[in-house]
Amino acid sequence: MLRMTEFETEITAGLVRDLLRDQHPDLAELPLREVAGGWGNQMWRLGDELAVRIQRMETNPENQLKERRWLPLLAPRLPLPIPVPVRSGAPCERFPKMWTVMTWVPGLPLDHGSITRGEHAADTLAAFLRALHVPAPADAPVDTGRGAHPRDCTDGFEKFFDSVDADAIGADAADVRAVWDDAVAAPAWEGPPVWVHGDLHPANVVVADGTLAGVVDFGDMFVGDPALDLAAAWVLLPAGAAARFFAAYGEADHATVRRARGLAACKSLFLMLMGQNGDRGLPGGKPAWGPAGRTALDRVLSERLTRFHE
Repeated sequence: MLRMTEFETEITAGLVRDLLRDQHPDLAELPLREVAGGWGNQMWRLGDELAVRIQRMETNPENQLKERRWLPLLAPRLPLPIPVPVRSGAPCERFPKMWTVMTWVPGLPLDHGSITRGEHAADTLAAFLRALHVPAPADAPVDTGRGAHPRDCTDGFEKFFDSVDADAIGADAADVRAVWDDAVAAPAWEGPPVWVHGDLHPANVVVADGTLAGVVDFGDMFVGDPALDLAAAWVLLPAGAAARFFAAYGEADHATVRRARGLAACKSLFLMLMGQNGDRGLPGGKPAWGPAGRTALDRVLSERLTRFHE
């Protein structure tokens, strides 16, 4: 199987426009501009209402195939905009990877913006996840490990914990490990498997007017434990908003909150590591993610949601 790197086939505006001319000529002359960011996939804004999502480092077509099949079914019942595939791009001799034309979700990615209306954002995120977290059809994509119980994700946690500079975690190291150990010890999800976004972090949501305005990048969606998404209460929302979020969500038991908190600690460490890599100029690194990860970790450690411990 052919495996390309970004150096073998550079994705340029000319390439994207040629692909459109070949397969969707009615869209080919719309204004086209690259969207900053993206590692596995690159985004190109197409006109005012569309975008081209094109594989860059990603080589597995399954994620885009999942989005093509399921997002048009999920979008109508979700209270926030999500990208909806409208045209399929087929691999070809010139570019033997997957690409999809999708609706554009307006707003600024949270890793380049901020939430200033914390209570509104908490309520908005809770409403979105309540609508998403419902049982799915039998043929929906299953959990491949990313949203497994924390005890099954220990290797990832240890990798992030050991890879982030000790000074960046500092005196909180023991507390971070205690949060993780508590999550590992928590009972497993006993409810029905539900739809899960699978990768909620600051680059995968957009904000406008100081609050959440959309959710993007559903390539990791699956059916499983909602705790992975509920970690966003600490990863995305500003300080003090987690309790408001869980009150509005209203369906998370004590064990689910424990798993979610541990997974939030793990995601925070991941963001810190990506920021560290960005500061060092390593491929795929994101300098802005380091501070976002550190503040998320601070929220994980300081907001225990005491109403679940009474």
